Amino acid sequence: MAKNRSSVWPWLGLSAAIVLLDQFTKVLILGNYRLGDSTTVTSFFNVVRAHNTGAAFSFLANAGGWQRWVFIGLSVAVAIFVLWMLRSHPGQKLFAFALSCILAGAIGNNLIDRVVHGYVVDWLDFHWAFLGGIFPGGHFPAFNVADMAITVGAASLILDEIRRVRRSK
Repeated sequence: MAKNRSSVWPWLGLSAAIVLLDQFTKVLILGNYRLGDSTTVTSFFNVVRAHNTGAAFSFLANAGGWQRWVFIGLSVAVAIFVLWMLRSHPGQKLFAFALSCILAGAIGNNLIDRVVHGYVVDWLDFHWAFLGGIFPGGHFPAFNVADMAITVGAASLILDEIRRVRRSK
């Protein structure tokens, strides 16, 4: 049993590293940009400062404030569940990697940002003309390192499940 407990530490270390990178980039944005500021980097990428009080794609952003506490509570529940799953399955590398990424994203966005600021700090702005029919001006909603971690984690969970199903056949 002690071996399982100790083997969870590398995954928690990965989560901590992602959270630190996420928060470091947000500190840089908050210290150098005002809300709405933007710097063009390439023809399809800007660094911006955006605040998101809602969930993905600003869902519930204008809900009146209650959503902040719901998202914080949900993140605590997700973090507890993910920690339990990590502790139960630390030897399943892809699965544990996925959970570590999701844990980091939940802590970076929904715990730290919402508790400290009341909103999530987004700063990566990608835009392409072909997205114009879906997003205003072709700008994909701004996002951050924690969002990337959640996305990579979710994709890794799907890949892990596909691999698990194929192995069982």
